Amino acid sequence: MGKILIALYGVASYGIFFVTFLYLIAFLGNFTDLPVVGAYVTKTIDSGTAGPVGYAMLVNAGLMAIFGFSHSIMARPWFKDRWTKIVPAAAERSTYVLVSSLALILLYREWQPMTDTVWSVADTTWITVLWGLYLGGYGLVLLTTFLINHFELFGLSQVLANMQGRALPQDSFVQPLLYKIVRHPLYVGWIIAFWATPEMSAGHLLFALGMTGYILAAIPHEEADLEAGLGESYRDYKKRVPMLVPFMKSKG
Repeated sequence: MGKILIALYGVASYGIFFVTFLYLIAFLGNFTDLPVVGAYVTKTIDSGTAGPVGYAMLVNAGLMAIFGFSHSIMARPWFKDRWTKIVPAAAERSTYVLVSSLALILLYREWQPMTDTVWSVADTTWITVLWGLYLGGYGLVLLTTFLINHFELFGLSQVLANMQGRALPQDSFVQPLLYKIVRHPLYVGWIIAFWATPEMSAGHLLFALGMTGYILAAIPHEEADLEAGLGESYRDYKKRVPMLVPFMKSKG
């Protein structure tokens, strides 16, 4: 694959990711009635006719598992070592981003509605607060990606460096801003976005539980990889900084 093709592939993968990310905000927030946005939102977590609960739970759990397994396995160093024997190393991250995006698109398309109400907030002040937290969660996710290196995280830096014939700088251990408060501010943002809603349906609850469970299961594997790569500096960081809850004593 030529350098220009790899760069175009990386840019296309990034574009698909960004649209998928924006669609998640509408999907989970049921934003079908907003001007402009609603015109492009054809499916949300609660849209459609609810069928048998058991079937819906099975399908939805399977869709989350597809996303979780692909997203987690492709991030492991042993998989990357094998995968880069098949795809160019410069395109490895872009492929990871693309596969994760396609798994989310499949989830959007095939999600089975479970519309029974778990909770519904009537007070307008609390509705505003919860929507603010919901959108703020996504804002925190996006901010965090820029704190660590947004374009490298989503594969653009790699494909552009490859096209220009230069190497990326070696990874170094840094603790920018929010990383001094918690070790995983990105995941904190996701968890807030998953749970902050004035209208929680059974399907939304299943999604929030499944994705939060995935995050909690994935963190030890991610941190084991970081310890293997960064050694004592990351082990010391774990002792000093809590995992997800600010100002909570770290258990390491």
